[in-house]
Amino acid sequence: MYTLGIDIGSITTKAAVMKDGAFVGAHVGFTGYNVGKAWRHVTDELLSALALDFSAMEKIVSTGYGRNGVEAAHKSVTEITCHAAGVHYSAPHIRSIIDIGGQDSKSIVLDENGRVKDFVMNDKCAAGTGRFLEVMARALQVDLEDFGEISLQAVRPGKISSLCTVFAESEVISLISKGEGRENIIAGIHESIATRISAMATRVGVKPPLMMTGGVAKNIGVVKALEDKLGMKIEVSPSAQVMGAIGAAAIAATL
Repeated sequence: MYTLGIDIGSITTKAAVMKDGAFVGAHVGFTGYNVGKAWRHVTDELLSALALDFSAMEKIVSTGYGRNGVEAAHKSVTEITCHAAGVHYSAPHIRSIIDIGGQDSKSIVLDENGRVKDFVMNDKCAAGTGRFLEVMARALQVDLEDFGEISLQAVRPGKISSLCTVFAESEVISLISKGEGRENIIAGIHESIATRISAMATRVGVKPPLMMTGGVAKNIGVVKALEDKLGMKIEVSPSAQVMGAIGAAAIAATL
C-alpha cells in the first residue's frame, strides 16, 4: 500500500511517500500564497520522480499550518504528532525533538513508543525561527544557505541582545556600521536563537538522545550553538526538513 504525507509549512511544502510502511522518497517546494497549488505541485513533482500516479496513493495524511487545505487528505494531524512519528520511524532511540520551522519552533519529549509525552511551542513570535534567519540574511546580504559555515569562522560572536526580530535586525545593522565581521555577526545571531530555543527546551525537559528537525537543522551553526547551550549532542537526520511529511505518511499507513 502506498501512503502519502503532506506537510504544508509557512515557507515550504513537503511531501513524502511510503510503500507498505517503508520510506520511498520525498520532495520540497515553496508554499507561496496558494496552499492548494503548493501541495499539488510538490506532490506531482515527487510522484513524477518516483514514476507513480496520484491514484496509487491509498491513504493521505496532511499536517502543518496549511493542513486543512489538502482536500484529498483522509486525515489531518498536528505537526507535533507528525514530527514525533517521523522521528520514531527514522530513529526510534530518540527521546526528544527540537523542531525549528519557518514561523514557529517546538520542543517535544517522547516516550519509548514514540508518543508525545510533553511539548512546548512558540508560534507567537518569529524570533528563533527560519523567518528570523531570512530577515538577518537579507540585512547581511548573505545567502542563507551559507550562514552555518560562515559562522564557524567567527573569532567572537557579535552581541545580539534582543529576542525580537525587529530590534535584533536593528542591532545587526548597528554592528555592520561598526565594521563587525559578518562571521561574528552571524555567530551572534545563532547564539541569540540558541538562547531562546534552549530556554524553551529546558522548560519542557528535553533530554538525550536529542534530534533536531525542520529546515533550520541544515544550519550547522545553529545546531552547534544549541549543543553548547544545552550541553548535549544533537543528532540531525539527512531527512530533517521532511520529517513531518515522513511522519504523516507513516501515520497514513495505520489508517
